[in-house]
Amino acid sequence: MAYGSKGSKFVALAAMIALAGAFGGAISQSYAETSVMVGGAAMYPSKNIVENAVNSKDHTTLVAAVKAAGLVDTLASAGPFTVFAPTNEAFAKLPAGTVDTLVKPESKPMLTKILTYHVVAGHLTAADLMKMVDEGKGKATLKTVEGDTLTVDAPMAGKLEVVDGKGDKAMITIPDVLQSNGVIHVIDTVLIPG
Repeated sequence: MAYGSKGSKFVALAAMIALAGAFGGAISQSYAETSVMVGGAAMYPSKNIVENAVNSKDHTTLVAAVKAAGLVDTLASAGPFTVFAPTNEAFAKLPAGTVDTLVKPESKPMLTKILTYHVVAGHLTAADLMKMVDEGKGKATLKTVEGDTLTVDAPMAGKLEVVDGKGDKAMITIPDVLQSNGVIHVIDTVLIPG
């Protein structure tokens, strides 16, 4: 194509701008955040565990407990962490008065133990957990930050369950809530170390 005239230069420039705009649009779309809705709020992969959790109306008890235990800075750090996050309804299943007792300053060691029992070092998606369950012939054992273990199994096709040290079972109700410093799996029961 000859670019001798002003008209053809303008057409070439317009084509280059259009191409750059299309390319730029493709780039921005590929980096668009895919959020997951939890507790009526979007959970963004560019935010850390704490920044997302504080927006979930289903996790106000968990957030209050994390604050009472002094774990905010830990869960906002680089990680990565896999967090099994009990909902408010999960905490409500505990015996009456348990949560009120746990958030008292004198109960901080026990609260910290329970909360860190819900955290595993590393970034484990549901696919990672399912692969571990398959490789473990139906069960996978995870070491928690607290130091004890959790067992993961798949009682139904495509569904994962977490079993605590006492044998209580929590279903993962919302898997793969990706965070900048790990992943959250929403669960329906509070896990208690054995």
